[in-house]
Amino acid sequence: MAVYYTALAAEGKGARRGQPMLKTDRLTVTYASSRGPVKAVDDFSLEITPGEFVSVLGPSGCGKSTVLSVAAGLLGASSGSVAVAGSPVTAPRREVGVVFQQANLLPWKNVLENVLLPIVAMRLPVEEYRERAEQLLDFVGLSRFRQHYPHELSGGMQQRVGIVRALIHDPKLLLMDEPFAALDAMTRERMALELQRIWSGTDKTVLFITHSIPEAVLLSDRVVVMSPSPGRIIEEFECDLPRPRNAETMALPRFGEYCNYLRKIFDQFEGKA
Repeated sequence: MAVYYTALAAEGKGARRGQPMLKTDRLTVTYASSRGPVKAVDDFSLEITPGEFVSVLGPSGCGKSTVLSVAAGLLGASSGSVAVAGSPVTAPRREVGVVFQQANLLPWKNVLENVLLPIVAMRLPVEEYRERAEQLLDFVGLSRFRQHYPHELSGGMQQRVGIVRALIHDPKLLLMDEPFAALDAMTRERMALELQRIWSGTDKTVLFITHSIPEAVLLSDRVVVMSPSPGRIIEEFECDLPRPRNAETMALPRFGEYCNYLRKIFDQFEGKA
């Protein structure tokens, strides 16, 4: 199983060229409120190549999750455009998988049933995807828990189920909205390393929203920094640390230098968010 996914990854990540997997062009999102219109995102332009892992960092309320919601087809743009693999995004698409802050598993369904929910929702043949679900659960180390119910799992295990559920229909693009925010520090670190393993073993492109600078540096090929609301891109930072990355990577002087560089950017925001 791991060999199969690694082969796909080698093929996909060796071809980071051509058409962007995700492209936003001057994306602007404005919300209506009782006090008048509120601009959440302003002139946000970003291209992510196939197989790339990009994290978005920014202060609370800067519009990070808004960008992800538009890319997922869950929210419309006020102006500008968003495209996945060259096609405009106007509604949720099969090419996209989404992982939210909470796993949001249905408590009355077991792990395997929760993983297959998108297949049911898309009215695809469930039996044809059952083997894939079993393989993915094995890949993330949850095969023996497939008949367990959510309350029988730890928070990290529930999030792994959420990731598998987002992968079950084989999307090209994985959107992740602070998926580890509710976990304790040690579990969060383990999950970040687990996510890197999953990403390295697939051909997916990832847009990852996070508040954690070390998490972004550990996981990403590139970190995009947003300003306070209305959110604009103010920095794009390449993370050229060698892969695969692990706990020892975080002890490297260069890792600390990158984190400090990003922290200095955020120091500008103090008292302004």
